[in-house]
Amino acid sequence: MSKAKAEGRPRLTTGRSVPLLAVLLVLLAVWFGWSGVRQWRQAAVGAELEHSRDQVVGGLQTALTGQLGKLGKVLKTERVASALASGNAQGAAVAIREGWPGVEDVQILTADLDAAYADPKAFGYSRLALLEAAIADDTPVGRVVRDAGGQRLGLAAAVELGPQGAAVVYVRQPLLRLTGIFDQVAVPGAGYLALRQGNHNVIEQGSRGLSGGAEALARPIGTSGLRLSAAVPDIEPGPLGLGAISSAIVAVLLLLIAVLLVLGKGKVPLPRRRGAADSGADAGPTLSESLAQVPLAVAAVESVDETAAAAPPPAVPGETVAAGIFRAYDIRGIVGRELTPKVAALIGQAIGSVLQVQGLRDIVVGRDGRLSGPELTAGLIEGLRRAGCNVTDIGLAPTPVVYFASYHLRAGSCVAVTGSHNPPDYNGFKIVVGGETLSGDAITELYHRIRDGQLHVAPEPGSFQTRDVNADYIQRIADDVQLDRPLKVVADAGNGVAGELAQPLLEAIGAEVIPLYCDVDGTFPNHHPDPSDPRNLEDLIQTVKRFDADIGLAFDGDGDRLGVVTREGTIIYADRLLMLFAADVLMRNPGALVIYDVKCSGKLSDYVLRNGGSPLMWKTGHSLMKAKMRETDAELAGEMSGHFFFKERWFGFDDGLYAAARLLEILAQREESPSEVLDELPDSVSTPELKVPVDAGTPHALVSLFVSSVQVEDSPFAGARLSTIDGLRADFPDGWGLVRASNTTPVLVLRFEADDEAALERIKALFRAQLQPLLPGVELGF
Repeated sequence: MSKAKAEGRPRLTTGRSVPLLAVLLVLLAVWFGWSGVRQWRQAAVGAELEHSRDQVVGGLQTALTGQLGKLGKVLKTERVASALASGNAQGAAVAIREGWPGVEDVQILTADLDAAYADPKAFGYSRLALLEAAIADDTPVGRVVRDAGGQRLGLAAAVELGPQGAAVVYVRQPLLRLTGIFDQVAVPGAGYLALRQGNHNVIEQGSRGLSGGAEALARPIGTSGLRLSAAVPDIEPGPLGLGAISSAIVAVLLLLIAVLLVLGKGKVPLPRRRGAADSGADAGPTLSESLAQVPLAVAAVESVDETAAAAPPPAVPGETVAAGIFRAYDIRGIVGRELTPKVAALIGQAIGSVLQVQGLRDIVVGRDGRLSGPELTAGLIEGLRRAGCNVTDIGLAPTPVVYFASYHLRAGSCVAVTGSHNPPDYNGFKIVVGGETLSGDAITELYHRIRDGQLHVAPEPGSFQTRDVNADYIQRIADDVQLDRPLKVVADAGNGVAGELAQPLLEAIGAEVIPLYCDVDGTFPNHHPDPSDPRNLEDLIQTVKRFDADIGLAFDGDGDRLGVVTREGTIIYADRLLMLFAADVLMRNPGALVIYDVKCSGKLSDYVLRNGGSPLMWKTGHSLMKAKMRETDAELAGEMSGHFFFKERWFGFDDGLYAAARLLEILAQREESPSEVLDELPDSVSTPELKVPVDAGTPHALVSLFVSSVQVEDSPFAGARLSTIDGLRADFPDGWGLVRASNTTPVLVLRFEADDEAALERIKALFRAQLQPLLPGVELGF
């Protein structure tokens, strides 16, 4: 028996096995080579699309500039100028049409736009916005509008109409005057281009399945508000996740080995598997071991910031993440015990995995002033980049500024690292993916991905850059909001992150600001940054009185909530502020929907109806409110906790700083003092939010038991209208009461309102009698 046979080794150096192995290597080389070619072709499609995009952007800009320039020239012609100077609007419109062939329609309206606002829905909100922009900017403006039953190019410019004063000219052009460039530029079949205005697609070309991720390559069309969005399919990685260059190198190595085998005709020693008996001379590595030792080249990645360019470290096991931190509308937990940098990295990787599923890559990250913010943000960014996301870190910023940055930087997704109004040892994450704030099942999905190991790992980490958008945020608001008269304001940030921007923002719109606790300190040394608690407003009330200020404004820890006190020290709760905001918004948007949460005054619904609006009560929670706004197309929403959501003139997210600017704008327009304006709002006898601490994990179960106890026959609540959309709200003819479970801390939240003190005490007693047996020995506090 031969030595090889005795040792149990097959003879691999002779016979037909060599050609067969060579064939196998050639096939593998073809596979890797084809993958490299395919990836290069896909990259070429991306380059071709970007070239087409830039051509279209240039063509659109040229077309729009030409149309606006033509409008300016026509307005200066002798015939048009003469008609305008004499106040002859009809004559000027005729002169414009006759002097500009192809114009579909011309209208001249007085600057008050009374004719348009008489029936804004019929006139068209997009046309109204165009005219308002032309008047505000005092320069010709062009936008896509809906007119004459379809999309048109609308042009507008402010003019003087003789003795009638300020006016605006509106010119309707065929949309083709703007979009003709699309017919001249070829779009790769596998790509996607869309001309967008806001969230509306004006025109699309290519594969519409890519539309969701088209903001990453978007380019603005000047300052028109139009943008050209673009997308290409993701480049599919090659075998073993290799890129184009790596696949090509492996293909060459495999071909080289195959050639050596064939030329050697079996005389080249081949790698063989060593058995237990083969303990003598080294027979060399196996084929898989040889390939593993080859230093494969890595495709170049986008340049990243030097401080964060290193590849993220591996993830920790999913079982280290506590399920309880994934709440109804954000992620919140105790730092060091439930939230660590490693947990933040897993959460970031889970968020990044969701982005990848939706074809998104760009995301903005910002943090509040809590001491744990920097390390949790670093972990979050590591996880996002591990999943292949391109991260823009805006640093220390209020949560609404993080939301703003996702729009301003065209990312569409963002994460705010914030504990909001919770104690200093808490922190968390508020998450927006593709313009949608995650809540409910979408939050739970992140935990399931971590628990089940369903986390995307990109072949190469995503890029990283830093940006500061605070100045852009202030400028954006100041361009839209300016006070008709100065107001003296005390701004109390409670040492939260809103202190960075409160004074410069309010001064930019024309207010005189006295800052109070505006230095950012994550220990919150002066009072807790929660303006919904009257105890946290005591210093603000004293400061307003001391400086004889017109009004006091308070912000929570991350700046997305607002509290207000008057010169006399009266607290104006958020449901009454929402009345004031609703009346203002409804003047420009008759019939608009206004959403409020279950904790708001029963008088709010009647007030909205009297002002021509449509009220809708909904669940408490910033994510839930924003989702309902998108579903119903509401113009305004608000919560008793101080969250205000403006879609009119803003982006629809909750923003305490912007709400403060809108409040001051309304108050400065009135001749009465701010206190007199606010005192006019309907009021009643009510309590603030009352919070009863309970054991962790029990609030929702306790509320369920409470609901069951009042829905029995002969219940003392039998005469009330019961609502269970969020806890239990019982509306009686003379007042109402509410009990619900907080989604952020282990407490029950209650509130009561009535026409008088007697009714208020009666309703409180009813709730107390039903709740006390569920919490024996607990002091309810009401």
